Amino acid sequence: MRPRPLLSIRGLRKVFPFTGGFHTVLDGIDFDVEEGEFICFLGRSGCGKTTLLKILAGFLLPNAGRVRLAGKPVTGPGPERCFVFQEDALFPWLTVAENIGFGLRGRARDRASRRKAVDRYLSMVGLSGFGEYLPHEISGGMKQRVALARVLILEPRVLLMDEPFASLDAQTREEMQELLQSLWRQLSHTILFVTHDVHEAVILADRVLLMAKDPGCIRETVPIGLPRPRGREDAAFLGLCRTLHTALREGA
Repeated sequence: MRPRPLLSIRGLRKVFPFTGGFHTVLDGIDFDVEEGEFICFLGRSGCGKTTLLKILAGFLLPNAGRVRLAGKPVTGPGPERCFVFQEDALFPWLTVAENIGFGLRGRARDRASRRKAVDRYLSMVGLSGFGEYLPHEISGGMKQRVALARVLILEPRVLLMDEPFASLDAQTREEMQELLQSLWRQLSHTILFVTHDVHEAVILADRVLLMAKDPGCIRETVPIGLPRPRGREDAAFLGLCRTLHTALREGA
């Protein structure tokens, strides 16, 4: 008997009003996610990737369908699901360490244990020695490391990531992809990651859910059966990238 999936999504539909009518952004979304999986949503702009992620986070409610986490309905935000945005969204008046530890303030921890946890996650994201810096004093890539540590310290079961590396230069983006994979192996989170970059999806994912638009739906599920770490110049890697590029063009 197969274990129950961590996330179960059935019949999801989302409609937004606009002047003179309504627009169906998502329709007929069905998929499951197993504990510890790394899933990428890949599709063109406007296919509803971010809307879907916000429904999974509980920021938006669907017009139809359901989302269940470990068998329980998702009806709003919860600490077991943490969202990483495109922009780092750090508090500019707080230090790096204070930003990372901010979410622990309402939890029953003394100052020493909070500091210990912050130091651990500073080290995990490669920012030991930068705890007293302010956000404007560090680079864009370092800000995304802080944003990542700030949600990881809360120990969520699910990370929901909306194109978090899109604004970074190519080299920094690759470094962040490698860091994310390392953290995923250490901490065993379930990750759902939105991207429009084919190479990023093939580097990161166990499975790619390929989305089409008008309305947004999952057209195809593509397993990425390549061993890790994945070579960006390997023939099998490049072949999967070509397959996904073709699928995106055909679904345009």
